[in-house]
Amino acid sequence: MIRVKICCISTVAEANLAVKYGASALGLVSEMPSGPGVINEETIADIAFMVPPAVSTFLLTSKQNSREIIEQHRKCGTSTIQLCDTVAAESHMQLKASLPGIKIVQVIHVAGEESINEAVEISSRVDAILLDSGNQMVQIKELGGTGRTHDWSISKKIVDAVNCPVFLAGGLNPENVAEAIAKVKPFGVDVCSGVRSHGKLDESKLRRFFESINSIYR
Repeated sequence: MIRVKICCISTVAEANLAVKYGASALGLVSEMPSGPGVINEETIADIAFMVPPAVSTFLLTSKQNSREIIEQHRKCGTSTIQLCDTVAAESHMQLKASLPGIKIVQVIHVAGEESINEAVEISSRVDAILLDSGNQMVQIKELGGTGRTHDWSISKKIVDAVNCPVFLAGGLNPENVAEAIAKVKPFGVDVCSGVRSHGKLDESKLRRFFESINSIYR
C-alpha cells in the first residue's frame, strides 16, 4: 500500500482522526512565509509526543540554516524533518550527522524539466524527496499548501530518475488522487487542503480520500 501523509495537522484530535483512517505520516507545520496549517513549536511537540510510534511525524520547516533547523527539531521532537525551502548541500550532511535516526525529506517545487536534475542531485543526500507546487521565486515565498497541482509527467520522470522514495503533493484531493498515483507511481502521497473544509480536517473528505486510494488495490 502507498504511504499517506496528512499534512497541516493542528491538534491531537486531528492527528487521531488521520491515524484512524490510515495515515502513515502526519505533517506539522512550523512558521512559514505563507500557507495554511501553521502551529507553534510547543503544539508540534505536544502532538508529536502523542502520535503512535508506527506513524511518522514530519516537522515542516522553512528554515535554511542547519544550526537553526537542528535547534528547532530538538524543541519539536518529530521523527522526520521536511525541508520546505532550499538548503546548501552541506546542510543535508550536517543534519544527518547531528540528528542520527531522524529522517530528512527535501521538498522540490516542480516548476519545469529543470526540477528533474535538481531532484537527482539532491536524492543521494536525503532519505526522501517530496514534490510540491510552491513557488520560491515570488516576493512572499510559497512553500506548500497552495492547493495547486503541477505537471505530473515531470513528477513521474523524477520518480523514475532517483533512487530514493518520492512523495507526491500539490492539489491532491479525493477526486484526483487515484489518477495521480496511477500516473506518477510515487512512494507516498501528501494532502492538506484537499481533505479540509474551512481550515479544519473534514472527516467526510478524509474518508473519501482513503476510499479513492483503496479502490486502486481492489
